[in-house]
Amino acid sequence: MKSRAAVAFGPGQPLKIVEIDVAPPKKGEVLVKITHTGVCHTDAFTLSGDDPEGVFPAVLGHEGGGVVVEVGEGVTRQKPGDQVSPLDTAACGECRVCWSGNASRCPA
Repeated sequence: MKSRAAVAFGPGQPLKIVEIDVAPPKKGEVLVKITHTGVCHTDAFTLSGDDPEGVFPAVLGHEGGGVVVEVGEGVTRQKPGDQVSPLDTAACGECRVCWSGNASRCPA
């Protein structure tokens, strides 16, 4: 599948809108068509070149929402058409914290 993305090719360089390839979801993964996103201070930190974890090229805009397009093998809690807001932090999905609806606080 093809998509358009705002890509940072290096520190301090302007973002470029380019077409990228998106792989289908693997086992346990969900493919989401992002319909709304924003660029936050984390993205600005990466773009500045000061982020020690920043790697280029980088697709920026990790806070957003969208619609599930496809699910990988074993996914049962989401289905195509579901509206979601992806969480990009580690979460095991099995502990009491995750099951309480606070996956962003998972100790994993």
